[in-house]
Amino acid sequence: MKTINWIKNNWKIFSVIILSIILGMIIGKAVLPDSRPAGDEHDHEVTQNTDPTIYTCSMHPQVRKEEPGLCPICAMDLVPLNTVASTDDGIGQDEIQMSASAVALANIQTVRVKRGVPVKTIHLTGKVKPDERNIAEIAARFGGRIETLFVNFTGQHVKKGQKLLTIYSPELITAQQELLEAAKYRETNPSFYKASRNKLKLWDLTEKQIEEIELSGKPAYRFDILSPISGTVTGRNVSVGDYVHEGSLLLEIIDLKKLWVMFDAYESDLSWIKKGDPVTFTLQSVPEKTFTSRVSYIDPFIDPETRVAQVRVEVSNPEFILKPEMFAKGVLESKITYESDQLLIPKSAVLWTGKRGVVYVKVPDREMPSFQFREIVLGPEAGNEYVVASGLEEGEEIAMNGVFKIDAAAQLAGKSSMMNPKGGKIPTGHDHGEMDMSTHQAGMDQNVQKEQIMITVYGNCGMCKDRIEETARAQEGVLSAKWESKTQKLHLAYDANILDPMDVEKAIAAVGHDTENQRAPDSVYENLPGCCLYDRHGK
Repeated sequence: MKTINWIKNNWKIFSVIILSIILGMIIGKAVLPDSRPAGDEHDHEVTQNTDPTIYTCSMHPQVRKEEPGLCPICAMDLVPLNTVASTDDGIGQDEIQMSASAVALANIQTVRVKRGVPVKTIHLTGKVKPDERNIAEIAARFGGRIETLFVNFTGQHVKKGQKLLTIYSPELITAQQELLEAAKYRETNPSFYKASRNKLKLWDLTEKQIEEIELSGKPAYRFDILSPISGTVTGRNVSVGDYVHEGSLLLEIIDLKKLWVMFDAYESDLSWIKKGDPVTFTLQSVPEKTFTSRVSYIDPFIDPETRVAQVRVEVSNPEFILKPEMFAKGVLESKITYESDQLLIPKSAVLWTGKRGVVYVKVPDREMPSFQFREIVLGPEAGNEYVVASGLEEGEEIAMNGVFKIDAAAQLAGKSSMMNPKGGKIPTGHDHGEMDMSTHQAGMDQNVQKEQIMITVYGNCGMCKDRIEETARAQEGVLSAKWESKTQKLHLAYDANILDPMDVEKAIAAVGHDTENQRAPDSVYENLPGCCLYDRHGK
């Protein structure tokens, strides 16, 4: 109590003491050195100012976000902006160096360029057709009247030499009388006799029929027309009592024990198809049975409307299971026709831009993963692989997965990339005040190599039109696309610097519409609305 009373009585003195202590602590803090041990420093300012990871789109670098997600333009996964290594010491303009963590984050996988025999599986559609060598059309060799008809209906089976019909012909009677008269002078005038026999042979009389006329000694007033082959009657153009003239078509007979299957092959597949290639095919009416044959003929012409060539296989049909006009689905596995040992790379390793193919080759002997931009020339497509015409060597290691992410890192670093092959920094879309927009647009127009083309695309209705045009316009480099149902033509204007029209055809086929070079998957076509189910090339 005495201490409290003293403070109350001397509060001014107590306040001065407290203020002196505080002032001394402040001065000591400023003058004396920091007594904290080394290594115990905390740079709070640096920690607070550390920039967060920025994410961007590999196809649209102007997109910048502070957290991962999808690109608002193309819906691709955003990638970290800081995937490029912090140093470019000793690497060239077409080489991009990445940290090990960035490679793992981008899930980049590589593969060695190898040599091998390219094999492609080709899916074909076609129809069963009669063997044209086994078709007999029975025409009248002379005029006359049909007296008897032994073929009563179309589809009747006949054997070779079987009677088809009986005809009465005054011309034939006269020719027989000439033969009988010439037979009397067989020894003295053999040429006249021989000419009389040959006249009857030219009218399709057999040796046996001619000998019967000579033995009987009198002309036959009714003459039998015999079948020249065994087969099925597929056409009957006369009835009993009909008068026919020389050259009139009477009957058609086809031997169905041997048939053709005519498949349609697109231009892009013809380099893979050669005579002797094995083909397996199935029929909707006989789903449990698989037929096997070999290519016996390749049409030397391409149909100007459907842009396909006919590929023929021959098949035996002893049990008459196959019938003309049946639809067939075939599979042909073929090696390329002109070379056997080729450089092969996976399709996933290639970036396409217009007429250029781009791959990223891993640079050996680097402390950090490094990839080199490389333009290559590709040959034919071989299943899930491409044949390399030039630009790569056997044994080189290329990226086969995460290629887009490597290219995105190269774009952001100003390196050579798919969309910027000469390198240099690219505009990000944020510096709007640093570029005159009219000048920028003029530059863009000068760089556009506009070309136009008409592509055959099959469809039916307005829904087809919308689907085809929207798919075409969604492809980068397409300037305009208009489809006409009457002509089945897509009028396409595009920038040849960044688009190959074949990519448009592939995209359209993927949504269910056949084009002149690409066939839509059957499963996609069958799921189209009923009004969109167009005639698939008339097959």
